[in-house]
Amino acid sequence: MLVSPCGIICNECPYYNNECKGCKNIDGKVFWAADITGNGKCPMYSCAIDDKKLSNCGKCSDLPCQLYYDTKDPDSTEEQHQETILKRVAVLRVNNLR
Repeated sequence: MLVSPCGIICNECPYYNNECKGCKNIDGKVFWAADITGNGKCPMYSCAIDDKKLSNCGKCSDLPCQLYYDTKDPDSTEEQHQETILKRVAVLRVNNLR
């Protein structure tokens, strides 16, 4: 199971092996980030890996932080977004990544 630094299970993502090879493999430069960030990196990846030098968001005392709430798929409802956040946090905690 490949888990992104923010807790997404890459193998379950419809973009994995198509538009994306997994955050860790592409240094956080996911296809959608180019449109919203200056460096083309996912803001959560940049925060955890580049800025805080953590291996994943589960190692951060602010989990889940405001970035989780602000980084929302525009195609999902608010309820779906909240469920996704809970699942990602659980994945990070269950996999002893915290």
